[in-house]
Amino acid sequence: MKTQAYSYSDTIAGYVTQVDRAARSFDLQTSNGGEFRAYLTPNTYARIAENLEDSYQDCTGRMAEMLQPGQQVFAYCVFYPQAGELRAEVKSMVFPGEGAGVYRHEEPDWWIRQIRSIANSYLRWQFNYPSQSIDYRNYRTILHLAGGKKGDYLQETDTISRMVYGMASAYMLTGEESFLEAAEKGTEYLRGHMRFRDAEEDLIYWYHGVQVSGDREHKLLTSEFGDDYDSLPMYEQIYALAGPTQTYRLTGDPRILYDIEKTIELFDKFYKDDEKGGYFSHIDPISLDPRSPLLDKGNNRARKNWNSVGDHAPAYLINLWLATGEEKHLDFLVDTADTIVKHFPDYAHSPFVQERFHEDWSHDSTWNWQQDRAVVGHNLKIAWNLMRIHSIRPNDDYVQLAEKIAQLMPDVGSDRLRGGWYDVVERTLAPGEEAHRFVWHDRKAWWQQEQAILAYLILQGCLGDKDYEKHGREAAAFYNAFFLDHDDGGVYFNVLANGLPYLLGNERLKGSHSMSAYHSTELCYLSATYINLLIKKEPMCLYFKPRPDGFPGRVLRVAPDILPKGSVRLTAVEVDGRPYAAFDADALSVQLPDSRQDVRVKVTLTPVK
Repeated sequence: MKTQAYSYSDTIAGYVTQVDRAARSFDLQTSNGGEFRAYLTPNTYARIAENLEDSYQDCTGRMAEMLQPGQQVFAYCVFYPQAGELRAEVKSMVFPGEGAGVYRHEEPDWWIRQIRSIANSYLRWQFNYPSQSIDYRNYRTILHLAGGKKGDYLQETDTISRMVYGMASAYMLTGEESFLEAAEKGTEYLRGHMRFRDAEEDLIYWYHGVQVSGDREHKLLTSEFGDDYDSLPMYEQIYALAGPTQTYRLTGDPRILYDIEKTIELFDKFYKDDEKGGYFSHIDPISLDPRSPLLDKGNNRARKNWNSVGDHAPAYLINLWLATGEEKHLDFLVDTADTIVKHFPDYAHSPFVQERFHEDWSHDSTWNWQQDRAVVGHNLKIAWNLMRIHSIRPNDDYVQLAEKIAQLMPDVGSDRLRGGWYDVVERTLAPGEEAHRFVWHDRKAWWQQEQAILAYLILQGCLGDKDYEKHGREAAAFYNAFFLDHDDGGVYFNVLANGLPYLLGNERLKGSHSMSAYHSTELCYLSATYINLLIKKEPMCLYFKPRPDGFPGRVLRVAPDILPKGSVRLTAVEVDGRPYAAFDADALSVQLPDSRQDVRVKVTLTPVK
């Protein structure tokens, strides 16, 4: 029986190697060296990647000019069976920039404009701002595709905190007062509604959230999320600090610092394993015991995981150290990095790190949905954060593990045909298998693209390797070509393998238990930092607004992130719009003037070339 050949569609991401004008064809080489010949049709159209709020960047009439050797392109093709082969006919194309080696996302203001747009979208969706005032009583966790509220009246602590992080970061890059107002009001709302101070223990911990109805609210102490139900998961306590800590960097509000310090004391008293190291992932809400039998029903008794150990660094701890410079916070960072280096690699069995552990650090390969599976983004997140910590406490082990991850991940976690990075895959290969199987699907999540982009940007910026440049550019190009929602604002949760948005179920949402204005804005903030200051060597401005009682000794620390020592200098400062000279160019700090009111500080950071 003859097998029938079928046509199908797919995206090819590659670099033009040659063009045949007469045949209206061009050859593409994919990231892993695969070769394709693609044919233009009379209906083929093309665009150059546009930023949020940009007009459509049509280049259909310039396709011949754009298709030059070395140019990267995303070509959406229909493959037709013809003469025993498959003929790829291009229906549409996206170019990441105008020319070989040119990427729009490397423009100095690209990510700054993107964060402004995302932050404005969330202000509009959550508060109907600027038509109405910013009032967090109106905040809702669930937002539909166009920003509409579901009306479930749930306010999750972590999603508010993550939105606050986005607003604070947007202010730092733009200086726009509405973003600072949203950050400060959000922080106040968290303090007033989601914070619990245990007077007996002299500690602070954070509610999962509140259900609001009119002027009444019902506080939810334990997690409502399925994996963590009826417990106090470490990651919820961690991310409750993300927004307030980033806001503290702007204002120096001592009340925020108090909350952070008391929450860290909670971590050290009830989550920390003083005997075997690391932090437990869950504690009992009544006894605060990580070994409580009540945690057995969620398989969370005496467990440790990536979130409970590694998420301290990116969520709040690096930003806390940047704001304070205190050695104890740096020691905490180093402890998390050392713990990861010691326990997470498992390269004798898999190219992916281990993520879940029992109390004694034996591997937990049976936990709920994860089993013996790898989250691609967590591997990349480790590489990114180890490189950050290495820049302040140099350690060859950090660099070696970061580079090992960076070199292994493209072949096992990325799509070398279409571009982009996958989600969850099986950690090990079954006999005869040549590729790690997808656990649920081959879709690509927005936050995992962020981890890839930031990992390879910082590796390129610190080490200068051309492979890291290539992977960073490819990841950022895919994200900017397909994840930006030019119709409704913000970014899509997931796209299909070919880059088309996936808009079903929770993945249709712009706000959920998993999504708020966090990963998308963190990506903007740090991409702007790494590209401008480490890679392109372009000056960058940041904005702060310290309170009169803010920052011990009235010293404002303005480093945007942990960067290699001596790579950046502080070259100019303005206070309330006037030039100001009391700053330390090498320490990246400003001696603030005595003032009875908030002062607006603008700083210019300049790379050392």
